[in-house]
Amino acid sequence: MSDGLTLRDRMRGIAHEVAKFGTVGALGVVVNVVVFNLCTQGAGLAPVRSGVLATTAAIVTNYVGNRYWTYRDRDKSGRSREASLFLLFSGVGMVIENGVLALSHYGLDFTSSLADNVAKNVVGLGLGSLFRFWSYRTWVFRVAEDPAGAEPAAPSSPPR
Repeated sequence: MSDGLTLRDRMRGIAHEVAKFGTVGALGVVVNVVVFNLCTQGAGLAPVRSGVLATTAAIVTNYVGNRYWTYRDRDKSGRSREASLFLLFSGVGMVIENGVLALSHYGLDFTSSLADNVAKNVVGLGLGSLFRFWSYRTWVFRVAEDPAGAEPAAPSSPPR
């Protein structure tokens, strides 16, 4: 390992990153569930339309949390590139999340409020979150490269 970090240090750094990503994600889940249920139960909107609105609100919440907390030490030089990729990968996650909801609600005819919440906010959100974590850390919030062209710096290890 050319950067001098042991496997244990790397795993600790990833665990710290996962914990921060999870905290931001938990806030996003709360926003997602609340907006989804307000739209379906309160406003009487269709499930997938409500899902898209809820996921959009959560995407905004998650971008702010991930940019300014989880990945605050990552490269900030290409904000428009970062925002575009974030929206692209968030959109794919939205399709995964709401695709599960549409399949459950319209394809399998599980139309109760509980079934819609499980399909969207448990199964769909779980699958979408796995995809988002991988894509955000790989493509969106990249580690800043050394200007001399050297290998990227490793993420900072968490405080002990």
